[in-house]
Amino acid sequence: MKATYEQIDSRMKKSLDALLTELNTVRAGRANVAVLDRIRVDYYGVATKIDQMAAVSVPEPRTLMITPWDGGTLKTVEKAILESDIGINPQNDGKAIRLNFPPLTEERRKDLTKQVHKFGEDAKVAIRNIRRDEIEHYKTMKKNSEITEDDLKDIESDIQEMTDKYVKDIDTQVSKKEKELLEV
Repeated sequence: MKATYEQIDSRMKKSLDALLTELNTVRAGRANVAVLDRIRVDYYGVATKIDQMAAVSVPEPRTLMITPWDGGTLKTVEKAILESDIGINPQNDGKAIRLNFPPLTEERRKDLTKQVHKFGEDAKVAIRNIRRDEIEHYKTMKKNSEITEDDLKDIESDIQEMTDKYVKDIDTQVSKKEKELLEV
């Protein structure tokens, strides 16, 4: 049982980690390198992350600077940023690309808060789906007389406890991100 619980816990942790990755891509008015994580650039026929083909720095609190190691890829990096959903227009000076993060408007903060809530709800659904699948698995085992009714009740209780822990963690991370959005 311990090995199975570790697998369930691992799957739930992956859902929480995916949420944290999504939350890092939500910009909060400050320059954050994580907003570039989902952007892929066609680099010699391979979809490549920007930080794997360029130096990314934060020279000022509201500015990101991207300096490709291969100067010939400057235009493709700029095009990839324009096609992305980060909502910032890149400024190309011929050697580097600057992304200036404007202060967030109240309307944009509300939109980002809704987006953060959606990410949180999606993560909770993923956790609950894991719970449902695992409980169904154990109910099948009970039906096949591989475990007893008491074992099933204990297992359901343990899985629910894990689920509650991860849902609480999700709520904590979402509220932390919301607070960050409102403070900027």
